[in-house]
Amino acid sequence: MSVSFDFTDHVALVTGATGALGSAVCEAFADAGATVAAADVVAPDDEDARLDADRERIHFYEGDFTDEEAVERVVAEVVDDHASLDSLANVAGTWRGGSPVAETDADTFDFLFDVNLKTAFLASKHALPHLRESGSDDERGAIVSVSARSSLEGGEGDSLYRASKAGVRLLTESIAEEESGDVRANAVMPSVIDTPANREMMPDADHAKWVDPADIARTVLALCSDATAVTSGAAVPVYGEA
Repeated sequence: MSVSFDFTDHVALVTGATGALGSAVCEAFADAGATVAAADVVAPDDEDARLDADRERIHFYEGDFTDEEAVERVVAEVVDDHASLDSLANVAGTWRGGSPVAETDADTFDFLFDVNLKTAFLASKHALPHLRESGSDDERGAIVSVSARSSLEGGEGDSLYRASKAGVRLLTESIAEEESGDVRANAVMPSVIDTPANREMMPDADHAKWVDPADIARTVLALCSDATAVTSGAAVPVYGEA
């Protein structure tokens, strides 16, 4: 069975857009007819960037989403350029680990909570006034944020990553409660995503069990579509066999 989405006349803002998952989400929205505002602190011409900013319907906005002034500016530019904002995908995030809490410096805490949680908070805060004006009762504005399977329990060596991603999940649930009837908010919960960086870090792992970013992107689109009009506050597993 094949599934297709029609996001014609839909404006989607995607953070972390030049990364492996962010670029896949941008491409999925664009393929479905959406106008995509692809935002990141990393420019598309950076050697590590994965986003094709020349692709039709994708428009790049450079900004540091840990900086509130930058977030406010980017969201305002997106709405000025495209007249609306219908979906927000909070994809910006990173991983750090390897040390127990007693051996982890405070700078790592600040870094992980800034990139994983603060970006989702600031993007949601400034997008919400516009998302409330999106669509109809049957197709409300939507936020989808990337949490993590590991946020569901403690573990050795990556406690701050787990804690920051648990914060994303709880932030999502709180937004769903606060915006009930106006904006839907859901999270996706990946485990190991099949990216070049992860393959380099774990060359001996069973890559066949990892999830392709494009598969997660389709779930993001489903959660922004009217197919899930009654779904809000959910944390959706997207880890396959990983």
